[in-house]
Amino acid sequence: MEKRDYYEVLDVSKSASADEIKKAYRKKAIEYHPDKNPGDKAAEEKFKEAAEAYEVLSDPQKRQRYDQFGHAGMGNAGGFSGGGMNMEDIFAHFGDIFGGHFGGSFGGFGGFGGSRGQRVNRGSDLRVKVKLTLAEIATGVEKKIKVNKYVSCSHCGGNGARDSHSTKTCDTCHGSGHVTQVQRTFLGQMQTQSVCPTCGGEGKIITEKCTHCSGEGVVRAEEVITIKIPAGVAEGMQLSMQGKGNAARRGGINGDLLIVIEEEKHPELIRDENDLIYNLLLSLPMAILGGTVEIPTVDGKVKVKIDKGTQPGKVLRLRNKGLPDVNRYGTGDLLVNIGVYIPETLSSEEKKVIEKLDESSNFKPTSSAIKRFFSQFKRIYG
Repeated sequence: MEKRDYYEVLDVSKSASADEIKKAYRKKAIEYHPDKNPGDKAAEEKFKEAAEAYEVLSDPQKRQRYDQFGHAGMGNAGGFSGGGMNMEDIFAHFGDIFGGHFGGSFGGFGGFGGSRGQRVNRGSDLRVKVKLTLAEIATGVEKKIKVNKYVSCSHCGGNGARDSHSTKTCDTCHGSGHVTQVQRTFLGQMQTQSVCPTCGGEGKIITEKCTHCSGEGVVRAEEVITIKIPAGVAEGMQLSMQGKGNAARRGGINGDLLIVIEEEKHPELIRDENDLIYNLLLSLPMAILGGTVEIPTVDGKVKVKIDKGTQPGKVLRLRNKGLPDVNRYGTGDLLVNIGVYIPETLSSEEKKVIEKLDESSNFKPTSSAIKRFFSQFKRIYG
């Protein structure tokens, strides 16, 4: 199923401010909240869809990529695509947006109500650069890269404890991860919540640490990751693979892997957005008599007919021989700029031939040719 435009999902304009986007998401999330729509799968999907849209549009970098490249700019798993985030992840990321609705703890949907007050750790993002040729950009490509990162400790399952008997519920917050304070003010009693200072918001205390990860829940390791890069990406574009970054210490949500695109220069072709440019230098006889030449493209050479009397500055357009648009809005063209090579030195025999040709009226510029020349000159140099 094709994804809807994120701005359309939140019902905001593309120029909406960060505050407007946050308010729009809060409105949608409350409208489709699972506690308000029990058993309604359609509402649950809209709830997830709104969270995915907000996750992208609330992040300035992700929003910029989305505005430029659309859903393709989000990579294989931009936002919450592909069901990568469940309800608990959404609440952990954006639960504070709901404010006091649904009893302040978002009700008990899915049995998560008791854990939502706890702090959920998130691993840091990783950034890698991937260099692509024009041929790879033209078709899209799958790359395998080796990444050194933090992964969940296999001995303790990522919780940092030596075994299942090596943790206990925090006595300060009683497992909620936060503490509540009540202060008297001239306006009356004011209640505030803050992260539990004893357990750091985790709701539990480790009594004996895992010896393999020293209680951190993560260790360094290498992982081979397969990246699917869509056709039409460009230099500097950043894709995102959700959950492929560093693992979070003592459980939680993995960070993202950010893939920055680098483009290898082609020895003969120049990229201009989705179009490609090739500068073709003809010999003087070829320009006069015409013929056939071979032109390089991203997927091999093609033969192109050169008409008799081809003038310098002429541009040949080879339709659909450029690069595909990353948002699938068509394919660019290959533009062939014609130049004519004039030799700097001539033999005495060649000089005589040229002088003889110069006497012919066919080699004198006509008024229409002069007009074409100045028209091209004005178009190029303004």
